[in-house]
Amino acid sequence: MLRSFFAKEEGQGLVEYALILVLIAIVVIGILTLLGSRVSQVFSTIDSGLR
Repeated sequence: MLRSFFAKEEGQGLVEYALILVLIAIVVIGILTLLGSRVSQVFSTIDSGLR
């Protein structure tokens, strides 16, 4: 009985870790989407300054 209880806990823990990783991935993608245009502008400024 105790083994089945702990087995269920491990499965639940894996699901929780997966949800945390998905949330982190969504946040990172959102940040990169917001900052992507700014980074592109910086590189364009550097490129035009070098020419």
